[in-house]
Amino acid sequence: MKFAYSFREATENELTIAGGKGASLCLMYQAGIRVPDGFVILATAFENNNVKQEAKADILKCLDSLPDVLFAVRSSALSEDSTKTSFAGEFESVLDVKKVDVFSAVSQVAVSAKSQRVSEYSRVHGVDGDHKIAVVVQIMIKAKISGVLFSADPITGSHVNMVGNQVFGAGEQLVSGENNAYPFTISRLGAKYQGDKSFAVFAKAMHRTVEKLESIFGCMLDIEWAVDDKLYIVQARPITTLQTIDYDTYEINQSLDTDALWTSNNVGEAVPDVMSPFTWSMLHEMDMECQKVPGYYMFGNICGRTYTNISIVISMLKAIGYSSAKSQELIADIFGHIPSGLEVPVYPFGRFEIIKETVARSKKSLKRMRDSKKQKAYYLERTPVWYVETLEFIEKAATKEELLNLWVSDVRPFLSALWNIWFGGAGSLTLSTLRSRLVKMVGEEQANLLCSNFSGGNPLVSMQPLLGIEQVVSGKLDREKYLELYGHRSPHEFEVYYPYPADDPDYVDKQISEYRKTGINPAELLKKQTEVFEKAKKEFIREYPAKQKWLEKKLAKVSQDASTRESLRNEFVKVFRVMRHLLLKIGAVTGVGDNIFMMYCFEVPKFLQGDCGMLDQLPVRRTNFEKYQKLPPFPMFIRGRFNPEEWLASNDRRQDYYDINAQKLVSGENLIKGFAGAPGTVEGKVHILRNFDEADEFQKGEILVTTVTNIGWTPMFPKAAAIVTDIGAPLSHAAIVARELGIPAVVGCGNATTVLKNGDLVLVNGSLGTVTKK
Repeated sequence: MKFAYSFREATENELTIAGGKGASLCLMYQAGIRVPDGFVILATAFENNNVKQEAKADILKCLDSLPDVLFAVRSSALSEDSTKTSFAGEFESVLDVKKVDVFSAVSQVAVSAKSQRVSEYSRVHGVDGDHKIAVVVQIMIKAKISGVLFSADPITGSHVNMVGNQVFGAGEQLVSGENNAYPFTISRLGAKYQGDKSFAVFAKAMHRTVEKLESIFGCMLDIEWAVDDKLYIVQARPITTLQTIDYDTYEINQSLDTDALWTSNNVGEAVPDVMSPFTWSMLHEMDMECQKVPGYYMFGNICGRTYTNISIVISMLKAIGYSSAKSQELIADIFGHIPSGLEVPVYPFGRFEIIKETVARSKKSLKRMRDSKKQKAYYLERTPVWYVETLEFIEKAATKEELLNLWVSDVRPFLSALWNIWFGGAGSLTLSTLRSRLVKMVGEEQANLLCSNFSGGNPLVSMQPLLGIEQVVSGKLDREKYLELYGHRSPHEFEVYYPYPADDPDYVDKQISEYRKTGINPAELLKKQTEVFEKAKKEFIREYPAKQKWLEKKLAKVSQDASTRESLRNEFVKVFRVMRHLLLKIGAVTGVGDNIFMMYCFEVPKFLQGDCGMLDQLPVRRTNFEKYQKLPPFPMFIRGRFNPEEWLASNDRRQDYYDINAQKLVSGENLIKGFAGAPGTVEGKVHILRNFDEADEFQKGEILVTTVTNIGWTPMFPKAAAIVTDIGAPLSHAAIVARELGIPAVVGCGNATTVLKNGDLVLVNGSLGTVTKK
């Protein structure tokens, strides 16, 4: 390896020791971006911040290949211009350097790594102060105009406009403040320019260049540029204020890099816990498998908690012609109603571009889904057998080679296959469409009653853990078979960090004890609700006799889809329990123990192949994971950049939404509004459960008030007189199961757990979606 390389010849190997600036200039030059020509002197060329004697020949060769002009000699420390720290202006730059003075300027820049300001910056940012430095030598552009441009707003994270500042002359005047700067914007959609007319002629070229740069670097960028008669890019680095994750430490907040509306509805029900590093990375990999818009992902991680970026969904719908109001209406059954006054930031997706990109990117994922869906029956039949066999294989595995083979050839691909089937089908939109139609025809209460019999003639899989205990008590099902069939269903079923019920030897005894103590017969509840459903169906047919066949056909389809969807989810969850056991075995065989859950999914096979580079980082990841676990659940809706500490300290803190730009939402002092989840009216005393671990404290006949429920909560539902949740929508678990059991429910209230107190007497109206304090 040489000590110096021209921008055009540096390869991937050299870029690792070329520093952030040097590497980015080489990448841009080789990608065809107009970059002033030059070369990079690698960090290996320096010893004690002085140029090694043996490096001078390579430097001189690179210098001789360039014309006799003035040069800019700039630092490219290995810690500089990274995703974590920019070190902007901290290291030395020497401008207008004559060719004969380049070596002197290089030495001046290299020595700046030991300067006081660099040491102080390093201390403040927790960075090692011993900086290895590379140096860039580049033809100096005599700029008529120069400036900086951020490809997203560095303050709000908005992607709508690229924002910048310009000065006349050299860019150093902008940094130093010697000259007044002129602000400008270029809209991402349409490249519309607003700013001083001197730069207007270059706006479209800048817009095209930025889009190309983002495709190269895969992130939003802080760009320095200069214009003589043409536009040149002299530097590009990530916008450090928009970086959302430190993989080394698991410090993560994906609300920071974009102005978007996030919700925990729906996905927060499936994953209500703080995610371990492993689980988050697994979810992200599955998200990438189904990604539709380049650079945008549906699921986000805000300090360990799962959120869906509904700005993406709304933006896509608006791009193909739906109004904002209609778009919100279309997603309401899945993600809930967006609070009045809460603005939905929209991404600048163009109609043609979004259709083109979506179609192109959908082809592969749709093919995967089609191929998997053809095998739906196979996986529904095969997974129960695979589940038992694979747990046995894991128990017997004793070497890293065996465990790696299980991971690569069996467990991980099995998870992807089931994910594509579950994500790609199962028809929840069929129910949403039917319910919306019925609401318009007969009102919300009757519509909910007509949608309260998804199980048809057979109970949904999500109901079977509850009904199965009854079978164990009656002797129709033994304990071991119960755990095999239902021991993977849990309040934490998509988080592999927590044990599953089948891992608890006392679990069945606890469920039997609870069943006998309550004296409630779940099968009788189902039968009673079926009778209510049949009555509602007869009333509908009496009012709309011509719609009888239509209704029966639609209800049959909804019932079939619901059964398939729940069955697929049931099998999908089994893979997570298998994954947990595989990880525990890897931890036992390698000596890592349960720190294995602090690894990312993509690190596990590398670790089994001998890469131990991540081991030193696992303790600090655990520290941050446990810090996130101590924080309370965040608001159901989050708009923009969210700081948990500021939210916790706020006197106006709400659980339903967070938006520093929104006006305060006013509601009646004694009235809480949510979704009509399951019809019926009941009065009772509130019992707030912060998590399922408190379930033993709940008494029969109380009103269950909690943040969110999932299938793991089902066994306690029959004890509740009514159910009220902060998070949820008409298609959420709490609403579906409550309707099946005939228990009034109001879901998606947002702030029920903060407004209500234990012992409050309330009237729950599941038909209207209201909770009234008496």
